[in-house]
Amino acid sequence: MSDSYFPRWPVQPDAAEGRVVAPDERLAWPQMIAMGIQHVVAMFGSTVLAPLLMGFDPNLCIFMSGVGTLLFFVLVGGRVPSYLGSSFAFIGLVIAVTGYGGHGPNMNIPVALGGIIACGVAYMIIGLIVTAVGTKWIEALMPPVVTGAIVCVIGLNLAPIAVKGVMGSSFESWMALVTVLCVGVGAVAVFARGMAQRLLILIGLAMAYLIYAALTNGAGMGKPIDFAIVANAAWFGMPHFTAPVFEAPAMTLLAPIAIILVAENLGHIKAVGAMTGKSLDPYIGRAFIGDGLATIVSGFAGGTGVTTYAENIGVMAVTKIYSTLVFVIAALFAIVLGFSPKFGALIQTIPGPVLGGVSIVVFGLIAVTGARIWVVNKVDFSDNRNLIVAAVTLVLGTGDFTLKLGGFALGGIGTATFGAIIFYALLRRRGSGVV
Repeated sequence: MSDSYFPRWPVQPDAAEGRVVAPDERLAWPQMIAMGIQHVVAMFGSTVLAPLLMGFDPNLCIFMSGVGTLLFFVLVGGRVPSYLGSSFAFIGLVIAVTGYGGHGPNMNIPVALGGIIACGVAYMIIGLIVTAVGTKWIEALMPPVVTGAIVCVIGLNLAPIAVKGVMGSSFESWMALVTVLCVGVGAVAVFARGMAQRLLILIGLAMAYLIYAALTNGAGMGKPIDFAIVANAAWFGMPHFTAPVFEAPAMTLLAPIAIILVAENLGHIKAVGAMTGKSLDPYIGRAFIGDGLATIVSGFAGGTGVTTYAENIGVMAVTKIYSTLVFVIAALFAIVLGFSPKFGALIQTIPGPVLGGVSIVVFGLIAVTGARIWVVNKVDFSDNRNLIVAAVTLVLGTGDFTLKLGGFALGGIGTATFGAIIFYALLRRRGSGVV
């Protein structure tokens, strides 16, 4: 560990040839900026979709994702590469406490914000405990078989959102597949070299966007892109902030989501450590504190709870660029874009089939990242206890198994997370062998 709080980030000049760029290294600035933009694209779909499902302002949530990412960066001393965006773990309970009907703005957002802040406080307390006593108790609760399953479930649980979003018509379904091909099989992934290969998601999206525009606005085959909303939007405008209201029932319901966020964050840090070959365990406590603080700040501003994004870990897995400075650039872009209604309008012109096709790729990468945790940590699936823990977790999460008790509802990611932790603890007591 370096004596300085922040790394020095030396330039790796030959990174374009496919070598890993470590968290404490960087590329030349033009390449860094390009990578930062790609991470903004990667986080955008979920950071916009989650608030839309809860009735929050997406532009404000983009802004707060940038603020939260910068707070996280400072708290971890620039040592952990992560982007913080809107968490899907809050959706079910936010809808429950606000009674949101699913259309238009959520008029009871202030009540949800109080609960989101309570969750952030609980999250920070867990981080302070980990910082003081270490991570062994967390790792005992959530070993690789559990964290791998939870990360995998996040990708699988989100998969239906991407797939259902492109099933409106045959044209949309085919266009989603064209987008997948642009990203994964076309010239970008197979024939390109250097930075073009590292920017496959961003370039693939641009290629699919142009193809869609040519087929619709040009050939009239599907719903054309409406550029009028971009022309009518203002270049600059303040985000719409909302003050929280603190009510005990909402705070009690939302605070336990901190456990899900801990599992997500721990799994993400373990995944990045496995991909880089460098343990990030010394920064786990600070990562929890940073994520908790970002959630609190977002809640006070009117934004959703945030979490480290597996979508961006998927991008890192493909590009092999883990420089933490990339996320500073991405965060600054998000903050600037949060002040621009015109940008929000431009992003709204990205056709659903194109965004859905990109989501199929990225959510798939999330699921594979979870499986990678199992492989790297040599989880023994010949042991039936490991096998059962992983199997039950995957089905609960993928099937979006929901538990309801009165006004309390725990969605698929929540049931999978708590189920994996509890199931592992019960089976471990039956003897050794679960890892």
